[in-house]
Formats: sequence, C-alpha cells, structure tokens
Amino acid sequence: MSEQYVHLNGRLVTADKAVIQVSDAGFLHGASSFTTMRAHNGVVFRLADHLSRLLGTVDVLGLRTEATGETLTIAIDELLVANALDDARLRITLTPGAVAGGDPTVVITAEALPEYPTSWYTEGISVSVTELRQSPTDIACGRKTGCYFPRILAMRTAAAKKAQEALWFTPAGHLAEGCFCNVFLLSGDELRTPPLDTPVLNGIVRGVVMELCETLAIKCSDTEPLTGRDVLDADEVFMTSSCSGVRPVVRVEDHVIADGKVGPITAEIMKAYEDILNAECPSE
Repeated sequence: MSEQYVHLNGRLVTADKAVIQVSDAGFLHGASSFTTMRAHNGVVFRLADHLSRLLGTVDVLGLRTEATGETLTIAIDELLVANALDDARLRITLTPGAVAGGDPTVVITAEALPEYPTSWYTEGISVSVTELRQSPTDIACGRKTGCYFPRILAMRTAAAKKAQEALWFTPAGHLAEGCFCNVFLLSGDELRTPPLDTPVLNGIVRGVVMELCETLAIKCSDTEPLTGRDVLDADEVFMTSSCSGVRPVVRVEDHVIADGKVGPITAEIMKAYEDILNAECPSE
C-alpha cells in the first residue's frame, strides 16, 4: 500500500509523521472549524462554497488563521495528486494553534470516497430521533466546529437501533437536521427544509438541491419551522450531505414514510444531483 499524505501547515507529510502540538486549542477545547468535501474526477464539488463557509465560520468564532481560499485550493490540489485520488472525501480543519499563541494550524486530509451501500439509494435509509437538542443559543449549532462529539453519540444510538442517521430537534420541538446531514420533506407538491436560523448548517448540497428545484419547477421553501408531525405526515423525506449525496428516508423510528419506497420527487432530485455533479466535475 502506498503512503498516505496529509497537508499540514503548508507542507505535504506522510500521515504517520503528521503531528500537532498538545497545547493546540482545537485539540484541547474544540476551538476549530472544518469542512468536509467530495472530490469527483479529481475536482472538488463546489469548492468555493465550502471555503467561503469555512472561512466565514472562522470569522464568526474569532479563530486565528493564516489560511486563505487561494492557499487552501493549492494545498487541496497537491494533496489529491500526492494520494493519487480522483473520487475522494476531503476535510479541512483550521484551529488557532497553541492556547498561549503561536502559529495557527491547518490540516487537510484526503481519502478514497467510502463505498456507500447501494441500498441506501435504491431502497432508502432508516433514521432515529435523538433525545439531544439543538439550541438556537449555542454558537456551535449550525456551524461545523470541533464540538461534534454529541453528534457522534447520537449516531451511536442510531446505529444501535439499526438506523443510518438521527434527526435533531430544537428545545421548542422544531425539526433541525441530521447528525451530519440536512433534511427535506415533501408535503403535497412542496418541498420543505428547516430555515437556516433554526439553526441548521448551511449545507452545500442543501443549497444545490434548492437550486435544482428551481430548474425542475419543484416548489421549495425554507421559511417556516417544521415539526415532528410534519415529518410523520410527509409524502417523501430525504437527507443531503457532501459525501453521501441525496439519500431517501423511508422510515423514522417505527414509522414508515408514505409507502416505504423511494418517492418520485426524491428520485428526480437524486438524478439531477448526479447530473450536476458530473457536469461540474467532468472526467477528462
């Protein structure tokens, strides 16, 4: 097996030689922002959107960084070549470095895109409902930060129920998102997704789906809060994320969504998403 490289603070190093300081604020306190991206045919899908969101989060949280969109883009290209990857899962993590000061940390990793089960897309997935809540007063909610451990715990509970994701709600009972995904509901002829100020992550594929709805003449809105009842009454449900794409949801806990099959609107959006992915990241 060839050596795996990471990009660490401006240099390509082998994964086994990549180290950060034990006093790094990201390691000690979760003081970091990250983004996870998909490369298809050697091209990162919607890279500019990922970088804009990432650096915006850094500004909001007041994290020091010397990274720029240009330096990160160059590093990503170098890393994909070094690891000989065409279809890949990449992650950029930015931290302010040591608690006492010093240089900020920039880590970029890349690995082969996981082989997600075909059944997720042809038959749909099951999701659970976590008892944890997503608070509008938590500055980390709606942003990708190093404070993701509650998400991991919720996924563990979901896996124990043989579910592939978990839905999060706010203390007021409003639908938010999945652990690592945005969520859409089809009610009648309208597709609905929770407003950004719920709060939810401004997901890149979430935005793509909303663009596609305009092209496909599908009504889509993100203006009104959604509830658990909206989920249970939905005609179709699906989740979106950068690496796993668009995944139909056919069961929530013990409740079957509609007829328990992938719905026609979801299937149409899945196809349109694959088309735009291939168009923006073409093979040579």
